[in-house]
Amino acid sequence: MSTATLQSARPPIGDLLREWRERRRLSQLALALDAEVSTRHLSFLETGRARPSREMVLRLAERLAVPLRERNTMLLAAGFAPAYPARNLDDPALGVARAAIDRVLAGHEPFPALTIDRYWMLVAANRVVPALLTGVASNLLHPPINVLRLSLHPDGLAPQISNLPQWRAHLLARLAHQVDVTADPRLAELLAELCGYPSAEDPRSANARQSDAGPGAVAVPLRLQTEHGLLSFLSTTMVFGTPVDVTLSELAIEAFFPADTATADLLRRVAPDAAKRSGWGEAR
Repeated sequence: MSTATLQSARPPIGDLLREWRERRRLSQLALALDAEVSTRHLSFLETGRARPSREMVLRLAERLAVPLRERNTMLLAAGFAPAYPARNLDDPALGVARAAIDRVLAGHEPFPALTIDRYWMLVAANRVVPALLTGVASNLLHPPINVLRLSLHPDGLAPQISNLPQWRAHLLARLAHQVDVTADPRLAELLAELCGYPSAEDPRSANARQSDAGPGAVAVPLRLQTEHGLLSFLSTTMVFGTPVDVTLSELAIEAFFPADTATADLLRRVAPDAAKRSGWGEAR
């Protein structure tokens, strides 16, 4: 397919600017003030009566918090080359970042931690994670592994999650927010699939379900029944703060901390042996 054909297949830059502005629920006036341009000029850009410079596309994308992957799409639609590379994680240029990820995962042991990409595909995990996946259907553990599917599928961890309604609502709400932020059709398809699982809830009910976490709760825990007993975790998400690579910008480290003393003590006892038996550890 020719470059001209690819260009014509993309929405015009004006349409993309308007779509992202409306997705962020901003008026033309609000965005113009934030980007320090006139409302008239912004209107001309959205209607195609004016053509933005490369710097203007990047400035507006920054103000609209457009993800790096979609910023490249906007630049291409405006007739410019992409600004952000999308390297493979094994690219030498990402070696320092990858080493940092591996150190965080290993350093979090004896508690579980894993790295996911934009689509919740497992990139890497520490050696504790597989010890928590007993009873999961083998097809869900065959790479590439989708962490949300692994968690919520009836043949996955779902039967072992004692507070499944609350945890499911939490995950669906996160994914629904991600769909809203990125407008990614692949994520929208994943959300539809997960909502179709038995007893899955509409993510819009997430706030109501999360209120059932328990008296005095400050976060929704993951309560997992394992062969070693009930484990209770609080999850945190870490991302790179100033990425300029698409792949790096879409990675997240999900680290699970014990929510009670019993969980911490149990994992300190059993995790070292489980880690030695594990074939995981590094990237999947």
